[in-house]
Amino acid sequence: MKKMTKVLAMVLLVMMMVAMVATPVMAAKTEVNVTPGELLGDSSVNTAGISKIGNQIITIITTIGIVVSVIVLVVLGIKYMMGSAEEKAEYKKTLMPYVIGAGLVFAASSIAQIVYQFMQNV
Repeated sequence: MKKMTKVLAMVLLVMMMVAMVATPVMAAKTEVNVTPGELLGDSSVNTAGISKIGNQIITIITTIGIVVSVIVLVVLGIKYMMGSAEEKAEYKKTLMPYVIGAGLVFAASSIAQIVYQFMQNV
């Protein structure tokens, strides 16, 4: 089992490295009608719809993450209260990654909003 886990981890690591290094490929239109506004970035594009969908997706993901993290916290708390001394030590070890993950889930919408505001100013 440990060997399979190591092999899987290595395969995933190699796939991530290839994805990071891979050159992006762009498709060109068969008919090229480029206006000066498109070249300069002055063309008017309605981004309100994209922003609305993005905000809805972030809200859904954040809500699901909060619900899952609260359920996991309840389960860990019950197991901690019912567990023996050895089990309590194990639960304490799993508590720190849980706290970091839950903090990231709770801060996800704020981080996304900060990135969005930063990219609008660029």
